[in-house]
Amino acid sequence: MVDIASRVYNHKWKIDPIVRSLIDTDFYKLLMCQSIFRNKPETRVKFSLINRSKSIRLAELIDEAELREQLDYARSLKLSRGESTWLRGNTFYGKRQMFRSDFMEWFEGYQLPPYHLEKRDGQYELTFEGKWHEVMLWEIPALAILMELRGRAVLNTMGRFELQVLYARAMTKVWEKIEALRELDNLRIADFGTRRRHSFLWQDWCVQAMLEGLGDVSEGGAFTGTSNCLVAMRRDIEAVGTNAHEMPMVYAALTNSDAELAKAPYKVLADWHEEHDGNLRIILPDTYGTKGFLDHAPDWLAGWTGIRIDSGDPATGAEIAIDWWKARGEDPRQKLVIFSDGLTVDKIRELHAQFAGRVKVSFGWGTLLTNDFRGLVPHDALAPFSLVCKAVEADGRPTVKLSDNPAKAMGPEDEIARYKRVFEVGQQQAMKVMV
Repeated sequence: MVDIASRVYNHKWKIDPIVRSLIDTDFYKLLMCQSIFRNKPETRVKFSLINRSKSIRLAELIDEAELREQLDYARSLKLSRGESTWLRGNTFYGKRQMFRSDFMEWFEGYQLPPYHLEKRDGQYELTFEGKWHEVMLWEIPALAILMELRGRAVLNTMGRFELQVLYARAMTKVWEKIEALRELDNLRIADFGTRRRHSFLWQDWCVQAMLEGLGDVSEGGAFTGTSNCLVAMRRDIEAVGTNAHEMPMVYAALTNSDAELAKAPYKVLADWHEEHDGNLRIILPDTYGTKGFLDHAPDWLAGWTGIRIDSGDPATGAEIAIDWWKARGEDPRQKLVIFSDGLTVDKIRELHAQFAGRVKVSFGWGTLLTNDFRGLVPHDALAPFSLVCKAVEADGRPTVKLSDNPAKAMGPEDEIARYKRVFEVGQQQAMKVMV
């Protein structure tokens, strides 16, 4: 096992680049990339870094030359032969050759495209613009690089023994969470923590701890896998993930009328339906409000495997889904509900108790698994914060996200108002954004 504290103290970044592979990314990005490669190959999209935690002034914490060095290194990466073989030949969700040969031929020659970086008002403005399937793969590496460089800025001020104690405390914190989760019968939980992790080495350690502490699901345990493809390949475990808000945001931006806009989220899933089945047919309904989405959803969507709850009050979202399935003659006990927003151990316990037996409950545990250093250094300087990288334009048109939590909404105000009208989004309750 890697001695992370010693590695940090003796740090040489070319031994430990922040992003060390094109598959050091989330599985759902590759699934979506293939879908976009097939269905929207000429669509041009602009992605932008958005720091929701304005008090974290990244441009004052992170050296620009160091940031460019890491971004440039990520641009040099290409798929290795072993990584290509894994993607082409491995079984994902019980299916071989998940990735089509035309997509793989493109991906084997792919490198991340150019970026644009500026400083403004204590923050970095980092953008990526080009064909959608080419620029979208910057999202996860960009977030991982910014998150880890912020952490390294703090760690660089600490001595050898201080680092050893810090990581010992952080490891104890993770293990105590795992011990608490062992008490839950029939728990199903995965690592969703790539985008805002403390570091690659730390995410890999957390995954190993989950495997040992909870057991692999293939052997009767509770741990169902990781969203990180590189970790999944190295640890020989399941790579998990489906789709994200990015797709309905872009599809919606490309529409030419309110009527087309109202249908856009379902067009995304119709395209997805053509490519995937089983546990990849998971609805993410909250881009423009869960209730409105389900109220107007075509009946064929009720036959999908499940739903992911990623904003707003999770219990409310799950109850809305249960009522929707019942109204369409489906048995909720046969449906999968994945909770994935701001999960703490207490929230996991609470949701598991409320919904176990009523639906098939699963959890995608993100930042508070792979980056919970809260309270471990002075001024809480390693506490996670809310950093995202979103599609902000598609073919020159602004994108919009409403969410079930208005604090996560994004887009021009007039377009937000239009989308709220079209998708019949009523009064929403703002909630603190958990990372």
